[in-house]
Amino acid sequence: MGFVVLTLVSSILCGFICYYIARQRQANYTFWSVMGIAFGPLAIPFVFFSKAVTQ
Repeated sequence: MGFVVLTLVSSILCGFICYYIARQRQANYTFWSVMGIAFGPLAIPFVFFSKAVTQ
């Protein structure tokens, strides 16, 4: 039970971190927050290589 809670909290925290980094870099923050939740800490280095959204 403790491991499951720790994994969920870690995934949600990584989602917020990816959201914040992507927002600062003007990247697709919705996509990166979902990737942070899905892949956890593995997504954080990749968000630094994301490109800005062009409109």
